[in-house]
Amino acid sequence: MKVVIQRVSQASVQVDNKTISSIKHGLLILLGITEGDAQEDINWICNKVMNLRIFNDDSGIMNKSLIDIKGDVIVVSQFTLMASTKKGKRPSYIKAAKPKIAIPLYENFIKTFEQDLGKKIGTGLFGADMKVNLLNDGPVTIIIDSKNKE
Repeated sequence: MKVVIQRVSQASVQVDNKTISSIKHGLLILLGITEGDAQEDINWICNKVMNLRIFNDDSGIMNKSLIDIKGDVIVVSQFTLMASTKKGKRPSYIKAAKPKIAIPLYENFIKTFEQDLGKKIGTGLFGADMKVNLLNDGPVTIIIDSKNKE
């Protein structure tokens, strides 16, 4: 499981020209899922992301977490994070989990994140053609892969 987290001043997701999620200060999380991912990966990433000290304190130092600032979140499933570009010019997405596996894991990721954060979060729409708008704050963009825990 891989996430790209972006600290944002605002973010939104549109499907068919309708806004389905929008937030102010917080995180936009792009989530890539592979065939071998499980609840253990979800738990580890959710805990890591929520507790990363990437928000500024009163001195302008990145010393506060999402929990500390009571920030908002949008999670968007993005299979292209699992792209392999080793051969040729067209990325291969063979490592991305098929919907039968990915959808339940995506839903469990959202449920786990909401339970751990203690509030509802915004989402994209799995498999839809989405338009994601964001104002990256910092900019701060971090990639986390559950296969690189050590």
